[in-house]
Amino acid sequence: MTIKEVVKLLDAKVVSGEALLESEVEYAFASDLMSDVLTVEMDNVMLITGLANLQAIRTAEMSDIGKIIFVRKKRATDEMIRLAAENDIILIECDYSLFKTSGILFQNGLKPVY
Repeated sequence: MTIKEVVKLLDAKVVSGEALLESEVEYAFASDLMSDVLTVEMDNVMLITGLANLQAIRTAEMSDIGKIIFVRKKRATDEMIRLAAENDIILIECDYSLFKTSGILFQNGLKPVY
């Protein structure tokens, strides 16, 4: 699935990485616990989280996760957007809950990490 398709399915907004809309994503991991995110050892993963702070960006960077969806109407700060851009991380903002976002993406073919 492309990032462009993800954004359309979720009626979401890309706030960083607009040039990467055609990139593909195969797996998703949903968590607000960044310690759990650090255990993910898979390529081409998208993080779905309600934790909208610099820690989420830094954790994604350490875990080689290049795509993050912030759910529950959480918004990225300018500092978060800047850090994501420096690390080629796509940031998406979505108004849906973590559960609904995960369900929509799963139903449309995105695979779970576990």
